[in-house]
Amino acid sequence: MRLISICPSNTELLAYLGLTDKIIAVDDFSDWPKEIQNLPRLGSDLNIDMDKVEQLKPDLVIASLSVPGMERNIEQLEKRNIPHIVLNPNSLEDIYQDMLLVGKKMNIEEEANRVASKFLADIEALKQANQEKNRGRIYWEWWPKPIFTPGQTNWLTNISEIVGGENCFSDYKKASVQTTWEEVVQKNPDHICMVWVGVQENKMKLEAITKREKANEINAVQKNNLYILEESLFCRPSPRVIEGIKKLSKTLREL
Repeated sequence: MRLISICPSNTELLAYLGLTDKIIAVDDFSDWPKEIQNLPRLGSDLNIDMDKVEQLKPDLVIASLSVPGMERNIEQLEKRNIPHIVLNPNSLEDIYQDMLLVGKKMNIEEEANRVASKFLADIEALKQANQEKNRGRIYWEWWPKPIFTPGQTNWLTNISEIVGGENCFSDYKKASVQTTWEEVVQKNPDHICMVWVGVQENKMKLEAITKREKANEINAVQKNNLYILEESLFCRPSPRVIEGIKKLSKTLREL
């Protein structure tokens, strides 16, 4: 089987399933595992070179709808009759189900069941390890202008709960929420996690938060509970979020 992944989270999921050696090309942003570094690149995940995809004659393209705009890729795959499946995970449960789906499609159901079950077991173990922790309300900033943050049905809400906290925007019953800084101030989070999608940590500064109007009224700012986190470990819905949860457990201060 010749596989193409056109989204970083899909590339990571394939790696967890032991399918890295089947991948023949990836999008520009896929950077893990190291074995895919020298593969042909197909453009950004929102602007895939479909002519090149077609020329490579893949047996299966692993596509995604995890970012607005990716639907254009799906339209092109359908138009060109390129065999593909579409993953659109929002929660940790969705990531688990996607591993089973890809495993079934690739005829490695037993291995996929094993890997997916370990994923759930690791989540449960981390939840148990943090069950006595009190980390209060967490604000995750995905994008600053306009402000986007995860809502109730997003994996970062799951992760907040696993580490003993609560996503302060979990009252919005959707995966992604466009909000305002005024509402963030009103919700008064105990922790602020900066994970701007597609932006490396060294390109972000905490002053982007602390210099905003009324920022000093927020508990997180007053207590210096401000964190710049690895985008690749928190913004990609792949099994690799386990690594992110482990790091977050050690990073967030208790109240």
